[in-house]
Amino acid sequence: MSSLSRELVFLILQFLDEEKFKETVHKLEQESGFYFNMKYFEEQVQSGEWDEVERYLSGFTKVDDNRYSMKIFFEIRKQKYLEALDKQDRARAVEILVKDLKVFSSFNEELYKEITQLLTLDNFRENEQLSKYGDTKSARNIMLLELKKLIEANPLFREKLTFPTLKASRLRTLINQSLNWQHQLCKNPRPNPDIKTLFVDHTCQPPNGTRAAPPPNNPLVGGLPKGGAFPSLGTHSPFQPAAPPSATSLAGWMANSNTPAPHPAVAPGSATLAGPPNPVAGPLLKRPRTPPINATAMDYQSADSEHLLKRSRPVMQTVDEVNYAGSSLPQSSDDLPKMLARTLNQGSCVMSMDFHPVQQTILLVGTNVGEIGIWEVGSKERLTQRAFKVWDISVCSMPMQAALVKDPVVAVNRTMWSPDGTLLGVAFSKHIVHLYSYHLGGDLRPHREIDAHIGSVNDIAFSHPNKQLSIITCGDDKTIKVWIISVLFTKMHSPLVNVHVWDASTGHKQYTFEGHDAAVYSVCPHHKENIQFIFSTAVDGKIKAWLYDHLGSRVDYDAPGHWCTTMAYSADGTRLFSCGTSKEGESFLVEWNESEGAIKRAYSGFRKRSSNVVQFDTTKNRFLAAGDEFLIKFWDMDNASVLTSTDAEGGLPASPRLRFNKEGSLLAVTTNDNGIKILCNSDGLRLLRTFESRAFEGGKLFIDASVTSKTTGVTQPVAVSAPSGPIVGALPPAGSIAATVSRLIYTNSGVAILALASNAVHKLWKWQRNERNMSGKASASIAPQLWQPSSGILMTNDISETNPEEAVPCIALSKNDSYVMSASGGKISLFNMMTFKVMTTFMPPPPAATFLAFHPQDNNIIAIGMEDSTIQIYNVQVDEVKSKLKGHSKKISGLAFSNALNVLVSSGADSQVIVWSIDGWEKRRTKAIQIPAGRGSPSATGDTKVQFHNDHIRLLVVHETQLAIYDASKLERVRQWVPRDPFTSTLSAATYSCDSQLVYAGFSDGSVGVMDGESLLPRCRVAPSAYISQGIGSANIYPLVIAVHPSESLQFALGLSDGSVQVLEPLETEGKWGTGPSSDNGAVVSTPSSSAVGNQNSEQAAR
Repeated sequence: MSSLSRELVFLILQFLDEEKFKETVHKLEQESGFYFNMKYFEEQVQSGEWDEVERYLSGFTKVDDNRYSMKIFFEIRKQKYLEALDKQDRARAVEILVKDLKVFSSFNEELYKEITQLLTLDNFRENEQLSKYGDTKSARNIMLLELKKLIEANPLFREKLTFPTLKASRLRTLINQSLNWQHQLCKNPRPNPDIKTLFVDHTCQPPNGTRAAPPPNNPLVGGLPKGGAFPSLGTHSPFQPAAPPSATSLAGWMANSNTPAPHPAVAPGSATLAGPPNPVAGPLLKRPRTPPINATAMDYQSADSEHLLKRSRPVMQTVDEVNYAGSSLPQSSDDLPKMLARTLNQGSCVMSMDFHPVQQTILLVGTNVGEIGIWEVGSKERLTQRAFKVWDISVCSMPMQAALVKDPVVAVNRTMWSPDGTLLGVAFSKHIVHLYSYHLGGDLRPHREIDAHIGSVNDIAFSHPNKQLSIITCGDDKTIKVWIISVLFTKMHSPLVNVHVWDASTGHKQYTFEGHDAAVYSVCPHHKENIQFIFSTAVDGKIKAWLYDHLGSRVDYDAPGHWCTTMAYSADGTRLFSCGTSKEGESFLVEWNESEGAIKRAYSGFRKRSSNVVQFDTTKNRFLAAGDEFLIKFWDMDNASVLTSTDAEGGLPASPRLRFNKEGSLLAVTTNDNGIKILCNSDGLRLLRTFESRAFEGGKLFIDASVTSKTTGVTQPVAVSAPSGPIVGALPPAGSIAATVSRLIYTNSGVAILALASNAVHKLWKWQRNERNMSGKASASIAPQLWQPSSGILMTNDISETNPEEAVPCIALSKNDSYVMSASGGKISLFNMMTFKVMTTFMPPPPAATFLAFHPQDNNIIAIGMEDSTIQIYNVQVDEVKSKLKGHSKKISGLAFSNALNVLVSSGADSQVIVWSIDGWEKRRTKAIQIPAGRGSPSATGDTKVQFHNDHIRLLVVHETQLAIYDASKLERVRQWVPRDPFTSTLSAATYSCDSQLVYAGFSDGSVGVMDGESLLPRCRVAPSAYISQGIGSANIYPLVIAVHPSESLQFALGLSDGSVQVLEPLETEGKWGTGPSSDNGAVVSTPSSSAVGNQNSEQAAR
């Protein structure tokens, strides 16, 4: 809707309000979606008119529009549910649970179960989270405060919360002005005209009742243009529809035919696909629910699509005017991947392939027996393989269960990566779509199972309608469906995770498109300017196009061949192609002219009869490839004749399937013997050779570690470990680029190590799965690879107006290893671990963040330690600091949450340890650590780190002068270990092993101690000469940080002051660190205490 039309709605709203049409005012507010009346909304909430509350909201947003909308509807329905329980109206509560809250179960099943369990309580306030629930009135008021914040933060309500400033009765004034102009046009204007109607233009009639033509010299009219001297407001274009686009153009496809006129079939060489143009204006699409927020934002759902598509036509016409005729010179075939580089044995017939969008050598494969596999084609290793199985048969529909019982054989029809490569989708020949999350090293985890269609699911594709990652499916039931993926949840009181937290759930259906008369064979989503749409093809040869609305298809054309056809755009999105085969075996590869809806070019070179449907792909905005006649045939996009072909050294089926990687340097092709051939060009060959050069073996080093014998008290050498040499590709040493390893952390899957250097740059090393390392997890005896995306970008923290070398860096990793939150004195940055791209930044300094820890029960909440000694409890969902904790006098150096005690423990550079209650963020206890005699004054300060034991009660406290264990429930010290010979220097870092049975401690002289996790007594000492190459400056190298493997308790990694990273673990023949604790290797002070237990559940343990 145009801006003037929008303003007219506001004028009408003002008029209705002045005339006291109260119900009509709010109906128009809701129906237009232009103005959200917060006062009216509050009145309805406070009076408990829940149906009206949701009806009014529906004019501005839907439940699944975005995270804020989801949270708004959840809070309303939860309040309605709690009020029913409070009234002991169980029947009503069950009805709300099933009808209103059930929608959230598909996103967070645990949340829904927790809500359901409230039915079993006599008083829901027995639930700890709801214990502070007061009466109905106060609960509604509290909820309103939260709703107002969510509405104000929701981009769909932007510019809709304020009514424009208008003079009183503005619409009446405009009407009066119009009547005055009309009156001046009268031949004989009367002094007091009688205005009887607004339905027609006013005119003063002559006394005899006839209307005379105005004389030529009439001074009132003579100076005005003839033929509509005072045109209506609509003539200025915003109120009057412009001429429609041609029904045969792409704009016409989108704007015209809800009931499209049939068009004749087209032979391959036809010049046009369309019939005669339709001169009748197509109906305007339904008014948009949400107009664009700004000029650059995409309005995917705008029903003003007709207007927007008209704007896109000049762009398309410009493209069409370019001469793509065969007179242009053909591209060189040397750029095509035709050289055989690898042969992979899948073991069953390959049905679908897709290269990873970021990791160019990772290939996803689906087969005719329902298997999927992921290959690293560089090393020819199969990283993972999954056979088909139903994950949860109890939630599957009866038709699907019956189909599986009748015929349990299931094939893969389509496999596809999501745009960033963190998810993959699999479409099966019976009902189901599986979504997996993909993690570094080939770790594949079930993500969501969707009972998508009745019968076969023939194709899938990923898209971003409403800026939400979604998967599009199509199937034998003649429908296309769009399922939202990027809907995020956490707990009952906060079900919607903000964009800064990345535990995605999926499975909510957003759209169902119906209109095909046969099984839908393929889908192709795309966007032009700010219009998103989907092409679909059916097995009857029909092509349809759909906007993301419920207004039906905009296209009904016949594809060449009238049978199975797939469509694809060139990589830059400017050129549209389709490839299909008729039932008689005749194949067609064509380019479409979108602006005219006609075939632009038909490519020749196919054999007369194909036994299977020919598959094709595009690459580099230059080439097309298709499998035909036991060959791979290539075309220049601008030339209809075959450019070249290859048989890939033989063994191809009659119609091989094929897939390019993103850069077009590799081409995967299926073979007759259930295998895959990888073809490459010169760039692809270099890529594969680079991979080979990285895969070297690291040798084991025998470590001569010193421990003190408990029996003799004499220091003697004992062989205790077998760490690898330095990680190749580690951050440069200080002599080259002044960077030290400031933070170090293993990924939660244990297949990679992430380091943050003092120059604010991150480095990621990952281990590959191979014959020597079947698990693919980190190992000291196998060298990893320094990994980064093909784009070559680095993960670099914001360092604006800061010196990263002087900053205190901090880092935290998401549970699925997909995202990392980090800071180096500047803003906190959120990075995508697959692409290394910055997703968002927040909390600019000052003060700067010095430590990060996720709330163990609510991923929306992050505790952020600051350099000004405060701790900020930050809610990423509403982008707001909920609490600011004050108690330290210097910067925060450690944070740790305890699930068992429901507390947050903080430590600072002031050597203070403080316990905070999570419920109200009140301070519970404070303790200054005791500095051992001779190690400094009792008031000495220094960075203090904290980490919970796995049982969530015992707390490891690390200070340069000591290690100590506290009972966090009382903040009483249980153990204290003070370094002494041979540990003669100060502590530089320490951390529990993953099972809390050991403590790994680094010292400023370069030595490493392995302590017993219970008594803190040393088990062994690793001398610095064991892992540091001796040379100039080696005496000054020591561990700054220590990271422990998440599942291998005997493995740890050291981040050193020279910028290198070392991984250590014992020899396989030893199987442990040392022979047992020695009481002579340091002073241990024991304090009687009740049994102490504790756990570390934050994303990042204090190091």
